[in-house]
Amino acid sequence: MKPQNTSSTNSGSRTQCNSPRSHMQWPVEHLCGHSIVHDLSDRPADRRAGFARWLAGRDCTDCWKAARDTDTESKEQWLANKRAEEQQAAIEWAEKFGMPPLEGPQRALDWGERSRHQLMAAAHTALVVEGAWDEVGWAELEERARGITRAGWWIDQRDAEGSDLLELLDAAGEADRGTENPFL
Repeated sequence: MKPQNTSSTNSGSRTQCNSPRSHMQWPVEHLCGHSIVHDLSDRPADRRAGFARWLAGRDCTDCWKAARDTDTESKEQWLANKRAEEQQAAIEWAEKFGMPPLEGPQRALDWGERSRHQLMAAAHTALVVEGAWDEVGWAELEERARGITRAGWWIDQRDAEGSDLLELLDAAGEADRGTENPFL
């Protein structure tokens, strides 16, 4: 049964039901060269053509996923390189300033060293470089930091502000203090 043209006498608007249906299957030549017919029935009719043009300016789904997966590998490689650089900087810093080795599970030691280095650097910047501390005060804080050798403690403080380090060191428990270099 075919719908008929009707007009509503109540609202004064005219609804046309015999118009041809807007097409919902759109052939798209993607930027990657693949041709795919997309079902755009879930989009309003007046937005389908624009969306099809937008799709044409992009790779098809398969090519996009392949590029994303490749990009993920490069991000993982970049992250591994960045962590290696940070680790090397943390090791050199610890040697230069006589920081004791950290204690804890093997998988936490590197992370703890990086966290300690980053928090100490942030504290030095906040308290000495930008703050009113002198080198004598910093040396005392540095000595107190040497007493905290549990890697997990430094990891737990990784998001702390550098200016809070003195308070954090005061709050550290006996379990956080090393056996070789106890807090005095």
